[in-house]
Amino acid sequence: MSTDTVAPVNVTDRAAGRIREILAQEPPNTMLRVSVLGGGCSGFQYDFGFDTQAQQDDLVISRDGATVLIDPISLPYLAGSEIDFVDELIGAAFRINNPNATASCGCGTSFSV
Repeated sequence: MSTDTVAPVNVTDRAAGRIREILAQEPPNTMLRVSVLGGGCSGFQYDFGFDTQAQQDDLVISRDGATVLIDPISLPYLAGSEIDFVDELIGAAFRINNPNATASCGCGTSFSV
């Protein structure tokens, strides 16, 4: 699937707010990078990291002062997804609501397609 035909990835207000808070503690121009890696208990897993430079072929999502980068290999797996931030009794975490996932693990960090 080419990145030209994939549905966009949405960042919720809650996620943008939390990303802004986290990035405020990092060096200037730091952005959140979201990737999909092989592994995890369901076959693929989400990876969150920091980057200070977007690559030419990255999808760059800017919302309310928060910037998220997604590489072109991960993008088809995340197409149409929503990146949210939840704060529940069991803990606070970013959660990706991924319509492409056919199964996911209980912790929400790995999935299969």
